[in-house]
Order: sequence, then structure tokens, then C-alpha cells
Amino acid sequence: MSSPTPQRAPRTLSFLPLAIAALGAVLAAQTIGRDPRFVAPLLALAAVLLVPAFVGRMRMRRLLVSGDVERVIGTWVGTVDRLPNAGTMAPLLRATAYASYGWSAAARRALERAVKGPAWDAALEQRLFVETLLDTFEGDRDGAMRKAGELQSLPTPSAGFLARRRIRFLRDGLAALARAFAHASLDGDASLLARAARTSPLLHWAMRYARAVVAVDGGRARDVDALLRGSPEWPEESAFRAYHQELLLVAGPKAPGGGPT
Repeated sequence: MSSPTPQRAPRTLSFLPLAIAALGAVLAAQTIGRDPRFVAPLLALAAVLLVPAFVGRMRMRRLLVSGDVERVIGTWVGTVDRLPNAGTMAPLLRATAYASYGWSAAARRALERAVKGPAWDAALEQRLFVETLLDTFEGDRDGAMRKAGELQSLPTPSAGFLARRRIRFLRDGLAALARAFAHASLDGDASLLARAARTSPLLHWAMRYARAVVAVDGGRARDVDALLRGSPEWPEESAFRAYHQELLLVAGPKAPGGGPT
């Protein structure tokens, strides 16, 4: 998902996984120090524990970068429909996926289906995130920049350090995206967009197109080809199809492999 606000937890509990990992590393180092023969079994144990999770993350990343929004949502259906307040959260998270791939009309329909109530009010951050993307892709540049500013002004949830950093990166990246499409980018926005894309593969292509706009506005149209190389063949439902074609016209006749021309 994009950036759902984590549930609040005591600060000491937020550091518990890190503390457990650190303790495990210390114990492993002490064990190896006493008997180097334990190196191989401990490495094998680490591989058994870590490799499946790593492979799973890589597969999910490839899926998210593929641009196949219907398949992405399909992988979430079972989990999303079991969420608390599913009548609100399931449509909202579907809208997040659609908006992240430029499917504005589908995202708006999903938002209309969401039950409005306490869960809707509590999901302010997620709603601002989706609305900023939609306003950007629908051409309401002022609205997008205003909502991105509201999102940045929200208090940071009391989650772990990594979660807070991720939220900050995504908020900053979304603000940079709104500025890019409003042709009002600031110095350093290209870096903010790249960082947000690394933080959330769901936003990989949204941030790439924003970086391409920044490149054109900055007189670096030659960078567009590299930024859009390998892009999916976007369907008509996605605003990215029109952006892709327009940016390639500005950059020149050579089209990145895999993208629409």
C-alpha cells in the first residue's frame, strides 16, 4: 500500500524488533567466537529465515513496478476484505492503488463506494494521499499542492523510527510530485521523487513521470528516455499513457523499449 498510518504503539514496543535482532546478532557473534564451526550452521539458519522473505519482497516489487493495477489489487483482495472497517478501508485502499497508476476514474468510483463514518474520518492521511494524486492527474494543480501541504503538516504518528522516516519520505515525495506537474519544482525535488519511489514501489511510475517533467522543465529533456525506459504499455484508463506520449514528443523520436509510442 502507499502509506497507511501505522497504529499507535508504546515507544518501547516500537523498538522491540530492532532490540531482538541486535540481541540475536550479539549471541551469534559470541557463539562463533567460542567455536568457529558454528559459522556454517548459523549462516544456513539465517538463510532459511531471511531468504524467503527477501524473495517475496522482490516478487511483490516486480508486480508493483509492472503497472498491472488489476493484478496488484487481486493479490490484496483476501487481506483487504478482512480488514477492520472493511466497508471503508477496502475501497480506500483500492482507490490508492488505482490513483498510484493514474486510473483517476476508477479511483473516484472506489472512493464513492467507501462507507463514510469514524473509520473514514480517521483515515485522513490516506485520503489526502489519494486526493493529491487524483488532483494532480486530473489537472487541479493548485488543489494538489494544497492537499500535499496539508498532508505534510499532519503530525507524524508515534511509530518506529523506520516507519516515521518512510512516512516523511512519502509525504515529501508527494509534495514534489504535485509541484512537478504544476511546473513549480524546487531544487532537490528530483531527489525527493527518486527517494519516494524507492520507499514505495507502488509509486515507482508516478514518481518517474514527475521526474521526467522536472527534467524537461529544467532543460534536460535528454533524460526523459532513461527515466521512462521499461515502462508498461499503459491502457487508456491511465493518465500515464498521455503523459508518456507527450514527454516522448518533447524528448525526441526515440521511444523507450516497452512503453507506448
